[in-house]
Amino acid sequence: MSIDVRVATDDDRERWNDYVQRSPQGTLCHELEALEVQAEHSGSTLHPLIGFKGQEPVGLFPVFELKKQFVTTVFSPPPHIRVPYLGPAFLNMGKLKQRKRERRRQRFMDGCLEWIQSELSPRYAHIRTSTGVEDARPFKWNEFDATPEYTYAVDLTRERDDLLMSFSSDARSNITNTDEDEYEVTVGDSEEITLIYEQVKHRYESQDISFGVPLEFVQDLADQTASGAVRPYTLRVDGEFVGGILALEYGDRTGRWMGGVRTDADVDVDVPTNDLLDWAIMEDGMERGLETYDLVGADTRRINRYKAKFNPELETYYSLEYGSWGMKTVASLYDSVK
Repeated sequence: MSIDVRVATDDDRERWNDYVQRSPQGTLCHELEALEVQAEHSGSTLHPLIGFKGQEPVGLFPVFELKKQFVTTVFSPPPHIRVPYLGPAFLNMGKLKQRKRERRRQRFMDGCLEWIQSELSPRYAHIRTSTGVEDARPFKWNEFDATPEYTYAVDLTRERDDLLMSFSSDARSNITNTDEDEYEVTVGDSEEITLIYEQVKHRYESQDISFGVPLEFVQDLADQTASGAVRPYTLRVDGEFVGGILALEYGDRTGRWMGGVRTDADVDVDVPTNDLLDWAIMEDGMERGLETYDLVGADTRRINRYKAKFNPELETYYSLEYGSWGMKTVASLYDSVK
């Protein structure tokens, strides 16, 4: 039986978030409400593709159409807004034997890419998968260039002390030797989201790096997500905000999205701000039964030195590009896709 791929109907949309929850590749940003927020703030048109084998759902693939100077491009996730992962999410494949699983996944992806070509005819496409996508061949067989990317993930299923002892000596020292009375870490709301956002934006701009993510996008994503959460962890010294991290939480996984930058606080700060923030997120996750803390990114040599001290495991995801060299150059008009 063939795979039927279509744009999600109203009935499909009612079940969409349930499908996301059931998929090993599903993330907070796959939720329908999150997809609609991404489309609104990226100026793109959302096409939530879904595939069925008979009545059984086999996959979701949200794609975003962008037009510039009569050129159509397709993204997943859309550019500008720094969503870490998106791409396809598969369903009901875990119990299949390898041959059947590969065949079903290939047919679903072929159907999605055929729909994209016939309905949108893009000159360029860029897709960035979640870490749960282990096989990029369906894209390579459809003329995409596949580049492996990397992130670090900390296993939170261990005992607290075992996890702490696995860290580097400086990380352990920073966490255990800092007097808890010297600082306070809390999970805030809209006000704290703004504080973290402004600090990150200022840090990027001070290095002459464009940071075009709209604050309204971050706030709307926090307000509209249905089953996940945008959690702003902030650290204060003597009541003054010093630093923070926005974490994206979904299912049994939480991830370091924005923040953790070098602070420019006016107070004389003598606490290891980012070590304490990361540890607070991990402790919070363990207390609430989460299994993984994604440090989001392991491709920047300078930053990796910091992230690696938490003894994380290396995970792979994929950047997938379609289009001629000339169109890839045109795509740079959209700035970075990361």
